[in-house]
Amino acid sequence: FYKETKKVLEEITDKYDYELIFVDDGSKDNTLDVLKNMHKVDGKINIISFSRNFGKEAGIYAGLSASKGDFAVIMDADLQNEPKVIIEMLKYIEEGYDTVTTIRNRKNEPKVKSFFPKTFYRLMQGANNIEIKEGSQDFRLMTRQVVDAILQLKEYNRFSKGIFSWVGFKTKYIEVENKERVAGKTKWSFKGVTK
Repeated sequence: FYKETKKVLEEITDKYDYELIFVDDGSKDNTLDVLKNMHKVDGKINIISFSRNFGKEAGIYAGLSASKGDFAVIMDADLQNEPKVIIEMLKYIEEGYDTVTTIRNRKNEPKVKSFFPKTFYRLMQGANNIEIKEGSQDFRLMTRQVVDAILQLKEYNRFSKGIFSWVGFKTKYIEVENKERVAGKTKWSFKGVTK
């Protein structure tokens, strides 16, 4: 993830500076040691380390809170979010959008695997008066104005996709292919979500 992302970010250093904020959500392997070693070599790396697993929502909030730049990108480190998409996102920001959000293309997924996400989005649309596009991901680029608006909301039990939509702002949705993770296994499970 680091090598691929760094490669992309080095392409834009003529126009933009950057920082990388890694949020270690209570990992039980040697992730934190690896990140600390990376930080020694690359001062653009910042690390947030949780004492235990607090979950994705807490990780997103912590990362956004620590960010200092004019823009912020949220992405997973398993390379299901392709770093090269950041270049396309920046083009839309330069055109005047405040947020560029990816939408997962599920056309090659088995119907059983896509049934629950589709049902979830339908239920969310019916229960709220905010639009949450089906397949929208957390992988997004936002201006500082959007980030600051999100951080002003102090909800304890956060649902970031809902918050991203609720704060408003001019949003561009771009479709991306659903990639397999490069390494590791997901810790997501239907059972875990329903607890």
